[in-house]
Amino acid sequence: MTEISQLKTNKVFRHLVNSKKKIVVEQGGTRSGKTYNILMWIIFSYCTNNRKKIITICRKTFPALRATVMRDFLEILRTNQLYNEQFHNKSNSEYYLFGNLIEFTSLDQSQKIRGRKRDLLFINEANELLWEDWQQLIFRTQEKIVLDFNPSDGYHWIYDKVIPRDDCSFFKTTYRDNPFLEDSIKKEIERLRDTDEQYWQIYGLGERSTSRSTIFKYIEVNQIPEDSSLIAYGMDFGYSNDPSTLVSVYTKDYSLYIKEHLYRTQMTTIDIHKFLLNERLDSKPIYADSAEPRLIEELRRMGHNIYPSLKGKDSVNAGIDLLKRYKIHILSSSTNAIQEFRNYKWQEDRSGKLTNAPVDSNNHLIDPCRYATYSILSKPNFGKYAIN
Repeated sequence: MTEISQLKTNKVFRHLVNSKKKIVVEQGGTRSGKTYNILMWIIFSYCTNNRKKIITICRKTFPALRATVMRDFLEILRTNQLYNEQFHNKSNSEYYLFGNLIEFTSLDQSQKIRGRKRDLLFINEANELLWEDWQQLIFRTQEKIVLDFNPSDGYHWIYDKVIPRDDCSFFKTTYRDNPFLEDSIKKEIERLRDTDEQYWQIYGLGERSTSRSTIFKYIEVNQIPEDSSLIAYGMDFGYSNDPSTLVSVYTKDYSLYIKEHLYRTQMTTIDIHKFLLNERLDSKPIYADSAEPRLIEELRRMGHNIYPSLKGKDSVNAGIDLLKRYKIHILSSSTNAIQEFRNYKWQEDRSGKLTNAPVDSNNHLIDPCRYATYSILSKPNFGKYAIN
């Protein structure tokens, strides 16, 4: 067996040797060597120093698992004269190494993945998994969990719910961290710099990127500038499943500032009336969904300064286009608004091509932003003053 000092490894191997945290997350661009070096660590560090352990290596689907990480694992064993067919249970996709059981499973093998406990878990291409998948896996893992992935989805549960944990180590690598990569491959990766900026960010630099279907970019801020001007409030109505919502939108220069005030289900007209009174918003200009004239009229009769939103031809896309002309800022306390702006996306057709129609979800607060801005900013004389 090859001595560890003689192994050809990169910094991913050293991350795992040195990390004392339960969870290790390896984010990286293409060909950074993250998967290969995680397998090297499992074989030459974890398995050589442990006995009678159960190691699970998994991916979303079994065909992908077999064609990638399982193939790499067997290649490493053979290259280092460790492979022994007697220890390879091909029918169960298991291998016994130094008295430890290494099992290869996928999320489409639900009984196997959820049924037994394990000591070490390696999730390859973890961004393919759902949050519920992660929950099932982590509940049955006793010692250590290793994840690797390309950051092709900039908004993912890994960023929100795993990396911030105090028992997690996070590392990022690129092709530049792989000293064994052929020059021809490096040149191909670097071609992305000039041909596809988003692919270069993700697969070249290993950087978290916004999904190509995401409609809006935004910045989180802690407060609205004192010298900004209120455009209007926007309101959408819901009841059972959809919430009633309210936002305020301010402007300064070429920026919009958005604050979430209401996001609540089961609200009657009286409930909304009381909320506006309690928040002292009864005199504020509010533009609401014009498809609900009865609710708007009821609130007007209760004394509120509320109007149907302005709607023109293709008003949804017109409102989106108007919002996209500005740099959008959202208060960090407006958690539902942030979630919606993060996940509001264009529909894709069957071929994966983006359409010009947004997905009809994650819009309970975005729609009121459209109502407020389009009703005011689309007016031809907005921002102009008459001089007598």
